[in-house]
Amino acid sequence: MNTAEFKFQASDKSVENLSVTWQTPSNIALVKYWGKSEPQIPKNASISFTLNNCHTTTTIEFTKSEKNENAQFELFFEGKKKDDFKPKIAKFFERIQEYCPYILEYNMVISSENSFPHSSGIASSASGMSAIAMCLMNLENKLNPNLTASFINQKASFLARLGSGSASRSIEGPIVVWGKHPVIEDSSDLYGVKLPHKVHPIFENYCDTILLVDKGEKQVSSTVGHNLMHNHPYAEQRFIQANENLEKISEILQNGDIKGFVNLVESEALTLHAMMLTSNPYFILMKPNTLEIINKIWEYRNENDSNICFTLDAGANVHVLYPNSEKTEVELFIKNHLANYCQKNQYICDNVGFGAKPL
Repeated sequence: MNTAEFKFQASDKSVENLSVTWQTPSNIALVKYWGKSEPQIPKNASISFTLNNCHTTTTIEFTKSEKNENAQFELFFEGKKKDDFKPKIAKFFERIQEYCPYILEYNMVISSENSFPHSSGIASSASGMSAIAMCLMNLENKLNPNLTASFINQKASFLARLGSGSASRSIEGPIVVWGKHPVIEDSSDLYGVKLPHKVHPIFENYCDTILLVDKGEKQVSSTVGHNLMHNHPYAEQRFIQANENLEKISEILQNGDIKGFVNLVESEALTLHAMMLTSNPYFILMKPNTLEIINKIWEYRNENDSNICFTLDAGANVHVLYPNSEKTEVELFIKNHLANYCQKNQYICDNVGFGAKPL
């Protein structure tokens, strides 16, 4: 793996103070990655829809200082100081300082807020880490104005990955692949790439309504779950299956086989949770209402010849996926029949989006 290209190229530019704000989205994996090796290398390739409304907005205020041994920062989340989040961010800065040595020369004040509940299985670390990465690349571009837009996105994805693997898929959109795969040109374990194929119109502007079954923090973090794949009895077969499924879904997204899409996406969601059920120690992130919703979706699909389907991330919440052509009917179904399975009847209507944007 050649990481040398991501090392900072110093210039004679100097920046004393800078305040930048980026909004970066979450994403929902269609083919899941579960299991990784250091440093944040996926055991199989994954592919995701970039979301639009579920996002993190992060401002970083950089103030030039004497060079420090470690990155110096204060962290505020939704207006409140969050020292309990600091160890994860500190570890991230430690991992990236060889690629971004300039961070040791600044005091940083990081202020973030989410448009969705934190730690409830909507990939908050993906949007959060990718937002920080884009802010850092904003500073790097001021220090080295010769950077191209494509390099900035690629390095931001590379950096974000070192904080949260799935964050590598939140820089661009609408469909991003992370992980080296023979059928995806220029794919890499080091950063995400946009799907390099023309997508069938049925998958454009695809809808994703996230049903907030459980807004509490997960009892088992994704980091712990990934580590349990190291000695998992079914791990190797799972990695093979995932890579085969990624090749299949690449073809489906191009040819418009929506029935194939439904089958593969739901199978991937259930397989992810099967890995949790069969790890040791074993754990369950689904809740009773997760299963109620899945059964209601299956009933609705059969009775209405619909293309509605579900997927799950590492949590209890359900992502309801459907083509834009079914939006009116499906949203009525969600309102009348699924919302009552959500905490306080809450859900988020979202759709496929296009990645990070400066504010």
